[in-house]
Amino acid sequence: MDISKFLSVLFLLCSLCLECNNVVVKASHKVYPEFQSLSAVEVKQIHRTRFHFQPPKHWMNDPNGPMYFNGLYHFFYQYNPKGAVWGNIVWAHSVSKDLINWEALEPIIYPTKPFDKNGCWSGSATILPGNKPIILYTGIDTQNQQVQNYAIPKNYSDPYLREWVKPNKNNPIMVADEIVNGSAFRDPTTAWFGKDGHWRILVGSRRKNRGIAHLYKSKDFVNWVKAKHPLHSKAKTGMWECPDFYPVSLSGKNGLDTSLVGPNLKHVFKVSLDVTRSDYYTVGKYHTQIDRYVPDNTSVDGWDGLRYDYGNFYASKSFFDAGKKRRILWGWANESDSTKNDVEKGWAGIQAIPRIVWLDSSGKQVLQWSVEELETLRGNKVHINNQQVKKGEHVEIKGITAAQVDVEVTFLLPKSLDNAEEFDASWVNARDLCGLKGSKVQGGVGPFGLLTLASSHLEEYTPVFFRVFKAPKKHVVLMCSDARSSSLMDGLYKPSFAGFVDVDLTDRKLSLRSLIDHSVVESFGAGGKTCILSRVYPTLAVYNDAHLYAFNNGTESITIENVNAWSMNSPRMN
Repeated sequence: MDISKFLSVLFLLCSLCLECNNVVVKASHKVYPEFQSLSAVEVKQIHRTRFHFQPPKHWMNDPNGPMYFNGLYHFFYQYNPKGAVWGNIVWAHSVSKDLINWEALEPIIYPTKPFDKNGCWSGSATILPGNKPIILYTGIDTQNQQVQNYAIPKNYSDPYLREWVKPNKNNPIMVADEIVNGSAFRDPTTAWFGKDGHWRILVGSRRKNRGIAHLYKSKDFVNWVKAKHPLHSKAKTGMWECPDFYPVSLSGKNGLDTSLVGPNLKHVFKVSLDVTRSDYYTVGKYHTQIDRYVPDNTSVDGWDGLRYDYGNFYASKSFFDAGKKRRILWGWANESDSTKNDVEKGWAGIQAIPRIVWLDSSGKQVLQWSVEELETLRGNKVHINNQQVKKGEHVEIKGITAAQVDVEVTFLLPKSLDNAEEFDASWVNARDLCGLKGSKVQGGVGPFGLLTLASSHLEEYTPVFFRVFKAPKKHVVLMCSDARSSSLMDGLYKPSFAGFVDVDLTDRKLSLRSLIDHSVVESFGAGGKTCILSRVYPTLAVYNDAHLYAFNNGTESITIENVNAWSMNSPRMN
């Protein structure tokens, strides 16, 4: 067992011990009572993002209930209106016509009722027949039990849906029964409608160390009955937070309505593992007759499985965009600096760029890419093509604002990959391998990629790169986003994030796209097969003092077939 898994298991065992000793174990946000209601005196701008979603100040975490309704995108999120740490959580609300420019409205859900007096946690939105949206969310009741509640718009004709009500009648609509852990029962999904006339939702939970997605059914969306069996569960995975379940087409990029079933699709099942703070998914078959989900044999549940993103990305939530027939994914990117820094800067938390999600042609994994609307922010462009990068060289990409840029690069590998390093079968953990063989460690084919948010003399930089290995059946491609050299600031979490890329190298090409936005480097490898979002806090490589380079530290020369880089303009952001 590698050290990261050992620590995760240790954390889980400690959590279970706490629960066994009658200590209430809540969601895994650290609590700082002294800071929860300490309003920001000043909002420091140096590391604030410009085109990634964030509120004007204070703490933000999980995306909640995103939806497309009457021509507007509605985005709700967990928010502390009183401070820059977790606490005092409400459902904040912003609207947009394009997913890029956002207008902040008043929060819609506060802890005001007995069924949510101690917390209004995450949930989802569903559009009911008659074009009527409804929200399901987790409330923490007066007994500190997690229950599921609903809220509806006060005025359906208001295009902004500014006000919502939480009816006393029927709330809470789901409570834990004798076999459900009431302190681990949260985050209801978007509902889907079955051919039997019943709505269905999932609620995340656990029993001891088994992750569970409890299935509930209702004819009227108010009276819910728990199914005899969960839709899916898995031993030794801990608490399943923020489950998500949706169909994906076997062909094309078009998204599908959440209720769609049939022969020409598969289903994606995603959970956020509380014990590792990462999002994992499988691709498989939904057996509608028995309400069971079975992952394909190419997908593995738990921390050895596929991830949407191998970096700072958690509690993700998808929705079907009926306007453009696509499935859009939101994910929370937490901070990697200290709580003290968050309080001093007056804010914490951003959202990843909304991504479209579709099934890879192999049927084994999903692909992700930023929504097309992001490209409207592209400004000044530079282009480089057919430039060779030899061992130890780095080529500066000039003419753009390197602290706020969208860069796409295609690398052409050498004709022969014989000099690639041998892959050791014991290297099962990509992150550990990236830590062992970072951007400074010379290889055969790689490491090569980008040095983002780099200072002029490379005292600070965040490398995003590939490394190619030889293996008996096929080449193994490692993708890394390594924050270890990202900042001279003390007290930061600076991990080496990484994932393997399932790619065929017969055309000898590898593509990389990075969205660089002051304190975030959000990268898409091989057209969205592997994604890594890193939070970094440079002290020298800021604003106009940031630089962007392509580099190669492998013995084999690499050719930059194409680079397109655009300085990014700033949208209206709340």
